[in-house]
Amino acid sequence: MGYYLNSSKVFSLYESEVKKPYFVDKTEILNELIPLVEQGNNHICITRPRRFGKSVMASMIGAFFSRGFDSSSIFDSLKIASAANYREHLNQHNVIYINFIKSANMNSGYKEFIKSIERFIVRDLRKCFPDVDYWDGLSLPDYLGIIHEETNEVFLFVFDEWDCIFHKDYTTDEDRKDFINWLAALTKDTGYVSLSYMTGVLPIAKYSSGSTINNFFEYTMATDDLYSEYFGFTDAEVNELYLRYQARTPNCLIEREDLRYWYDGYHTPSSDRMYNPRSVVEALTRNQIRSYWKATGSYSEISTYIINDWADVKKDVALMVAGEAVKADVEEFAATAMNLSTRNEILSAMVVYGFLNYEDGKVHIPNKELMDEFAKTIRREKNLGYIFQLADASERMLQATLKGDTNTMEEILQYAHDTETPLLDYNNETELTAIVNLVYLSARDNYYVERENKAGQGYVDFIFYPEKQGDDGIILELKVDDTPESAIQQIKDRKYTLKFQGKMAEKKRHTGRILMVGIGYSKKDKKHHCKIEILES
Repeated sequence: MGYYLNSSKVFSLYESEVKKPYFVDKTEILNELIPLVEQGNNHICITRPRRFGKSVMASMIGAFFSRGFDSSSIFDSLKIASAANYREHLNQHNVIYINFIKSANMNSGYKEFIKSIERFIVRDLRKCFPDVDYWDGLSLPDYLGIIHEETNEVFLFVFDEWDCIFHKDYTTDEDRKDFINWLAALTKDTGYVSLSYMTGVLPIAKYSSGSTINNFFEYTMATDDLYSEYFGFTDAEVNELYLRYQARTPNCLIEREDLRYWYDGYHTPSSDRMYNPRSVVEALTRNQIRSYWKATGSYSEISTYIINDWADVKKDVALMVAGEAVKADVEEFAATAMNLSTRNEILSAMVVYGFLNYEDGKVHIPNKELMDEFAKTIRREKNLGYIFQLADASERMLQATLKGDTNTMEEILQYAHDTETPLLDYNNETELTAIVNLVYLSARDNYYVERENKAGQGYVDFIFYPEKQGDDGIILELKVDDTPESAIQQIKDRKYTLKFQGKMAEKKRHTGRILMVGIGYSKKDKKHHCKIEILES
């Protein structure tokens, strides 16, 4: 066993994952990788946002194939054990596993970083194949090539966090190109590679045909279905995890619907639902539903584009925070292209980093966890102009609603309409809905906000379910070219209050009053009119 070659650390890493209470068995991906290993000279790169289980998958692949140890104690009880060729491949391969973000001398500068990796691998090779006739001063690919020629041995490479080098301050453009060339020299057109499995956040950067790693087939979350089910949690998997949570947690504070509201919202290209796995596990482990998204350097980079309104992205973000999806052409986002200049490049980067979901040609904010991150930016940055001002007015709008102050509500809505004219034309209730969503932004701090959902005998525009015991609930209906009285009558006639009361009963939560809020907008006089009726609990 060596430091990189057939290292026992991958076994230890995956074994610790399997023992955790909310482990999900994704070993069936091996059924798709084994044929590639048998064919030889295959190379795949799977990119996903951070927190989507890439490193767990990489350690699992290393632990299964590597001949440095016996991992049957792990895999015999997992799904892959039922495969016909399970024993044929379990611990039968030479695996070179490199997690670049945890490699030796990671922070010593690019050249020392690469040299250190090479020195360790050559050391491992000499120990594992002592009878091979080595020459001093050869390159790493040469060493591997000689071993292959003399022993017919092949190697399976697992590269985790391949793109981390692109985020280091010390890395120059020349270093980035050199790193791409290094990966190409190591894996491309060689007889000693059975499989190169590479994972990271960024799709592979493309350079000239002489130095690219175009031998890799790339699979992204936005455009490729293959392998999608193995990254993130499916609805069925979260159902199973929730049952485990109920069985092992004495005082359950999380409801199944909470996990959907907070952490769902991603989709595969075939529209299968996917949850953010890290956040689901964190929430169930801590018995607390909240945001577990930690601001990263990539988010800081992207927020700069929002704040400075580069490529008119500010308008798109305002619409998405208002709950709308916006059209976008998601492009291949090159690893070195941090100088994003077009709207589609910026929105594509947000998809790559997991801040947006891409579906049916549109991007949108996937869930409350991410919505809160965008809302923080909007409510914090004054130079966002009218968007900041609308968000800033949202607390006043909520308080006016709770107090029954319809004059203030109409004043804020009028301000929103007059200010937002370049954004929305108010041609239909969808656009009115977007404005209302913005002016009630602060309500998301204390309410679970559900919009355009089946309630009673029809569809209600908004229901605000209070998170705190005893707070008032709000049912809000919108009308264009109709009266607020008509909106409230629809709430009554279609029995929207039954949906509210039913959900609160499920949560075993006592609420205060139910405020039935009607908002009408007249295209003729360009005015908003509000009315509130109270249903005492």
